[in-house]
Amino acid sequence: MRLRRTPGRANAVQKHRDKRLLLIEDSRMFATALKHGLEVTHGLNVTHCASLKAAREELAEAAEGFSLVVLDLNLPDAPNCEALDLVLHERIPAIVFTAAFNDGTRETILSRGVVDCIVKNEPDSINRLIAAVDRALANGRTTVLLVDSNLASLHDLAGILREQRISVVEASRGDAALHVIDAGDAIDVVVTDTNLADMAGAVLLKEIHDRQGDEAMPVIGLSDEGDARLAARFIEAGGADFVRKPFLEAEFCGRVRYAAAMQKRMQALRRVAASDYLTGIYNRRHFFLTGPRLVDQCLRRGDGTSIAILDIDHFKRLNDTYGHEIGDIVLKHVARRMKALVGEEHLLARLGGEEFSILFNGLSVREAFAFCERIRLGLAKSKIVADDEELTITVSVGLATIEAPESFDNYLHAADQFLYMAKHAGRNRVMSELALLDALAS
Repeated sequence: MRLRRTPGRANAVQKHRDKRLLLIEDSRMFATALKHGLEVTHGLNVTHCASLKAAREELAEAAEGFSLVVLDLNLPDAPNCEALDLVLHERIPAIVFTAAFNDGTRETILSRGVVDCIVKNEPDSINRLIAAVDRALANGRTTVLLVDSNLASLHDLAGILREQRISVVEASRGDAALHVIDAGDAIDVVVTDTNLADMAGAVLLKEIHDRQGDEAMPVIGLSDEGDARLAARFIEAGGADFVRKPFLEAEFCGRVRYAAAMQKRMQALRRVAASDYLTGIYNRRHFFLTGPRLVDQCLRRGDGTSIAILDIDHFKRLNDTYGHEIGDIVLKHVARRMKALVGEEHLLARLGGEEFSILFNGLSVREAFAFCERIRLGLAKSKIVADDEELTITVSVGLATIEAPESFDNYLHAADQFLYMAKHAGRNRVMSELALLDALAS
């Protein structure tokens, strides 16, 4: 089994050297070849687990998250795709690499949202897998929200896209599509028929733009009407593209892929603009731009949401004692630990200086309070090595519940007031309305 040299290897190493990959594979031969190939070709940090038990323990204990998982469907202690169930539950992108695969199960596996499926026993399978990992880490899987009230057409269109390994979320009504978008699912492109049962495609387009503003995902219109003015009106209203039925499958898929690629490029540029220069997590500007929209989505769904401000205790004294370089190391450590705990489900940002903020998505106030406690305790137990010296820190947290539409500044101000109480009460604690009520009841 020979690994082919990949052109431009130095660029690939540069591109993925800071990413972690979890390899779940019980075959020693495949595991050794894949681990070596992925590390040499892409510069990845590869963690190998030979069983479901080991993978579960690794995911539970990992201080930093994984960018991608490559897994076999059938393991000695997981013969019925339990490893895939675990990875999908953890919401980590996955590539299936297995011999237990046939045409009957291919569409089922792809429809679950995996990035790709590579069959072990096919020629050049390892090099194909390595190339698939590069594509996944560079671009991620394309996911399309497909909206069509004609169920036969919906089924046919979904089949066309899935044959091209494009993940599809189906909706037969405009309100169902908006529910998917409000739920925060990762959608790259919306493809909608212009004549839905409950609303026109142009109305759905407007609703998406109203909800997402300048960061709205591209929307492609579909119609079997021959009126060219319909296409013009759709594009003028902000549509990304328009396709008339019947169409060539290659053209349709090409337009979808192009729209998705442009969206990913825009998202990559936005991520650069949204990142804090020192810690790499989101910055204050992104927090204030994205936060109100996330709150609106939670309130519309009736889900719980709250906002926390976290402050490193005695940070000025630390800077004065050890210098700003050590202070920067501490800030990076705190951001890294918080990012590993918060993940992508909630919105984490550095507000400035030693202050960080979390906007919780879909947690009750008690769940959010417990989450903040885990962060506080985890940071207090962690060790920071700087200039061969071990440092420890503590943090204070203010947590405010969001129950009704208000200005975003008001939510942040309320959390800041609870942070002040936490510091006044002695620091190294989480303070919220819940904590005050529990204190009064005791």
